[in-house]
Amino acid sequence: MALPALTLSLQFGALSEAALHRAALPRHFVTRCIRHALDSDAEITVRIVDTEEGQTLNKDYRQKNHATNVLTFDYATEPLVMADLVLCGPVVAQEAKEMKVPLNQHYAHLLVHGALHAQGWDHETSEVDAQEMEAHETAILAGLGWPDPYAKRR
Repeated sequence: MALPALTLSLQFGALSEAALHRAALPRHFVTRCIRHALDSDAEITVRIVDTEEGQTLNKDYRQKNHATNVLTFDYATEPLVMADLVLCGPVVAQEAKEMKVPLNQHYAHLLVHGALHAQGWDHETSEVDAQEMEAHETAILAGLGWPDPYAKRR
């Protein structure tokens, strides 16, 4: 079965370590991660930002005054998934370091996570929803050759 089509815009903001993030996120890698998480065709923008931009967006849209790893702005799910995924490069890099995983592995997880949010998945509504979303993420990542990102927590 063919994977859904994806129109991707990949953007890098003003990052102090832009080369590190660009190396971890080649276009083909980002496309592959997102397409495997999609149930239908999509137009998605992925933007990698610095801490300041990540904090501003999280504060303005979620009323949380800190930078977070990924924000999903979903605009439509039918007939086409349309969304922006904003990943805060320094937060993602720090989390990967703390978890002792390669940067591209953590990015793969967050790209899948964000793409699922863009399609209506939500882990904050209930524990059951969180478990279902985590199981789906884990299955997608396994199909991409990545380990379970939640294994250490279980």
